[in-house]
Amino acid sequence: MKKILVAPLNWGIGHATRCVPIINELLAKGFEPIIASDGDALSYLEQEFPNVYSFELPSYNIKYSSKSLFFKLRLLAQIPKIIRAVKAEHKLIQQIIKKENIKGIISDNRFGVQSDLVPSVYITHQIQVLSGITTFFTSKIHQFIIQKFDAIWIPDIKNINLSGKLSNVDGIKIQPEFIGVLSRFRQKLVTKNNDFEYDLLVLLSGIEPQRSILEEKLIFEFKNYSKKVLFVRGKIDLKTTLENTTNITFVNFLKQEELYKSIIKSRFIIARSGYSTIMDLAVLQKKCFFIPTPNQNEQVYLAKHLDELKIAPFANQSSFSLDKLGDFENYTGFTNVIDNLNLPLAIFK
Repeated sequence: MKKILVAPLNWGIGHATRCVPIINELLAKGFEPIIASDGDALSYLEQEFPNVYSFELPSYNIKYSSKSLFFKLRLLAQIPKIIRAVKAEHKLIQQIIKKENIKGIISDNRFGVQSDLVPSVYITHQIQVLSGITTFFTSKIHQFIIQKFDAIWIPDIKNINLSGKLSNVDGIKIQPEFIGVLSRFRQKLVTKNNDFEYDLLVLLSGIEPQRSILEEKLIFEFKNYSKKVLFVRGKIDLKTTLENTTNITFVNFLKQEELYKSIIKSRFIIARSGYSTIMDLAVLQKKCFFIPTPNQNEQVYLAKHLDELKIAPFANQSSFSLDKLGDFENYTGFTNVIDNLNLPLAIFK
């Protein structure tokens, strides 16, 4: 079997979760996937695929400020460190290719996971990288990196365009392929209204310290909420330190099948507007309320994009309150997304 290296970026676990259907497809088509990542992304995939061999890559180890004033400055200060990590990653990848006889690479937003020795695929929904007044420059830098790869896969359906202007292909020479929605959930079950176990599912994810800040805010908001809530904290740790209340059940983390059932059994979902989360909820055709991570321009844009399409309402983290959940009734939820994953694996034949 040909070995294909699958390497998601460690940015929360979103990039890792959307690699789940890729790894499953490789297994189904007779390839041998090899996992490479770091941190929570690596831990997540090792739990989901305990029998798949894995490597730990150098961490970009990006630190974030909770204050918007210092957010960009702190990121800019870390660029030299990120460049060193990318170079170390690239060097290690060449060694892994030779040692393990790797025949192809699928990199989900890891800049250094590329080689001239084997076909290298780059997965991204962000051809255009939104960064405020510096968007032109950040997009050009990303496009320069992208064009070192042999192929670009965009996880979206072209005529539906969940990613909006982020996947605008202007500015790149390689013709990208739209591969459909990349979700770890591949089926949809019909759930009748009276079959819901939870009125609301809180699905936290993303980077610190913002994950914890939103968690504290939502716990405060829901303390007098009378309906049944499942609160998934988005922490890889198996044991939670939070005690359940009369209406809220806390869990740190749910594996794929458990989370799938919980989403199906929940009437509404509150989540970050990360693109991987959006794809999961779109496949399951859920009604959602999004709270974008502060200072993440991509998430803010996606939340506004889905709001304009009347698919899902949103609120900024600082302004969210329970009364805003009444907006659910004026939105359709995800209704017309078809589960039609199409990976052009012929590049590895």
